[in-house]
Amino acid sequence: MNLFTGTRSTSGPAAGKRPRSVLRALAATATAAALALPVTSATASAAPAAIPPGLSCDTGKHAIDDYTGFALCRNNGSQTQVFWVHLVCGWSPDVDGDRVTLRPGDSGQSTAHCGSLGTGIGEIHVRP
Repeated sequence: MNLFTGTRSTSGPAAGKRPRSVLRALAATATAAALALPVTSATASAAPAAIPPGLSCDTGKHAIDDYTGFALCRNNGSQTQVFWVHLVCGWSPDVDGDRVTLRPGDSGQSTAHCGSLGTGIGEIHVRP
């Protein structure tokens, strides 16, 4: 049926099937392309952040709790610095730990805890 005029095509049943199969193939291609774009862009932005200059840090998960992460840092610079741990928590919202101020030569630790309904810690970052 012609959608613009409301009349039926007289060229036979094969004429109506050809455009439908072309539309199905076009829809499948468009869907595959749309699904591929977010996956590509999400992987490109998942690179871990660098540790701020002047700090040397060790990060990790708590020994018996996969939902608690920490950053233990030492200020090797000549100026006071502030840092905190940032946890990427999978299905739960990401969380930031307490802010820690370090004078030159001092060490300190920031901890945070992901929500228990999620999948645990995916990444650990140190933020300035």
